Amino acid sequence: MADPNLLIHALILGIVEGLTEFLPVSSTGHLILAGQLLGFNDDKGKVFEIAIQFAAILAVVWEYRARLAHTLTSITSEPVSQRLAINLIVAFLPAAVLGFLFLKQIKMYLFNPTVVASAFIIGGLLILWAERRQHVIHAESVDDITWRDALKVGFAQALSMIPGTSRSGATIIGGLFFGLSRRAATEFSFFLAIPTMFAATLYDVYKNRDLFSINDFALFAVGGAVSFISAFLAVRGLIHFISKHDFTMFAWYRIAFGIIVLISAQMGWVNWSDH
Repeated sequence: MADPNLLIHALILGIVEGLTEFLPVSSTGHLILAGQLLGFNDDKGKVFEIAIQFAAILAVVWEYRARLAHTLTSITSEPVSQRLAINLIVAFLPAAVLGFLFLKQIKMYLFNPTVVASAFIIGGLLILWAERRQHVIHAESVDDITWRDALKVGFAQALSMIPGTSRSGATIIGGLFFGLSRRAATEFSFFLAIPTMFAATLYDVYKNRDLFSINDFALFAVGGAVSFISAFLAVRGLIHFISKHDFTMFAWYRIAFGIIVLISAQMGWVNWSDH
């Protein structure tokens, strides 16, 4: 039987992952902080993060299941479906290639509190800039996005390999700079998360395959279920939120969290380098 304390930790981390994975706030930074404060940042904790990340991806798949199913079944006959598939492939490639080449070096040299805090704060400032500049929108919906737009968003996503940047933040705010509407940028970020996070999860599962144990099933089940539900609510909530608001609130949150990173590192509360 699983340790009740570990199940509570799984519940908390599942909520953190689900709520932050698709918001422009960096789920990695929040999981590092929560895992350290809970004392759940050992090898089991890192494998657990893989499981709850996978559950969060499934939430997006479920939310957009009708669109994804239609795209797959009509990809040989409908130009709109073909364009979405091509755009996702094009946007996926920059992070895939650059990650394959440089991810080890990035983890070795950039996982430190200064870089993490800087990424949070700079990301917040970029959101403020993106929202206060004049918007020139040429893609109101995901169907209006061109392969050139997708490539630009793909390179923006590659920036999320820098700890604290946020994959969602990079793709959504990048989309705003490149002429996508808030809804188009946000929904394309969700769609792009599916191949990107699936690939990253499969790689992590292979790399850490020896750490998985049937004894941890209850732990993964609780964390995964909570992550799925909270991610589902976050995705729906963000789409509803941006129909009436901009991303300024997330900018100030990022700046505040960056300051928390610096304080927690200086006080010795969190080891931001050990991840």
